[in-house]
Amino acid sequence: MALDNHKCFKVVDNNIQCILCAGKCVKNGKTKQATQRYKCKLCGKTFMNAYINKAYEISNKSITSLLKEGCGIRSIARLLHISCTTVLKRILSIAKAIEKPIISFNKSYEVDELRTYYKCKTKLLWVVYALQKDTKQVVEFAVGARTKTTLQKVISTLCMSDATIINTDKLNLYGYIIPQAIHATKQYGTNNIERKNLSLRTHLKRLNRRTICFSRSIFLLSACLRIYFWG
Repeated sequence: MALDNHKCFKVVDNNIQCILCAGKCVKNGKTKQATQRYKCKLCGKTFMNAYINKAYEISNKSITSLLKEGCGIRSIARLLHISCTTVLKRILSIAKAIEKPIISFNKSYEVDELRTYYKCKTKLLWVVYALQKDTKQVVEFAVGARTKTTLQKVISTLCMSDATIINTDKLNLYGYIIPQAIHATKQYGTNNIERKNLSLRTHLKRLNRRTICFSRSIFLLSACLRIYFWG
């Protein structure tokens, strides 16, 4: 600071230029880690010459791999040395960029529901998804209450692909939305998808049983499932 006619003003540092517009900068205080901050007199943006946490250097592949290996949000943040908020934002952006796979015609499928909760154990939630029987690939999923509306989001996609047969459990709601000619509830008809349920609970921390980890948002749960299924 310098004093001129009883007015206080900041001295321009000629050695530092703005990283955005190359304008002249002044010192603008320090961070908690005692790193000098600068403010551009031209565009008004603040910045630092050296950043401690460089989240932009972390690839999306690293976050995706850790997410699929049973790490929670805080675990990923600790392992990659970035903030939890950054992890949440990156997961949402990764999921948004993922495209659904192209569904083949005239295939057989298995459909099942996986029960979980969000925010608290009284707010139950179901993950309904369809598995192609020959490739074991998940082709569609929906998250919501165990109602006809949630089931219809998955079943309608299968019907549009001219499914030859749809295997489900004996939940009576399926009988109202699946044509009787292609609906099957035979024993062992959903073995593959039941095994997939076990893999989901093992690989996604928020779906584990008897744990303190759970989903706080339906949107984030859907994003994690989208990354796990198709990422």
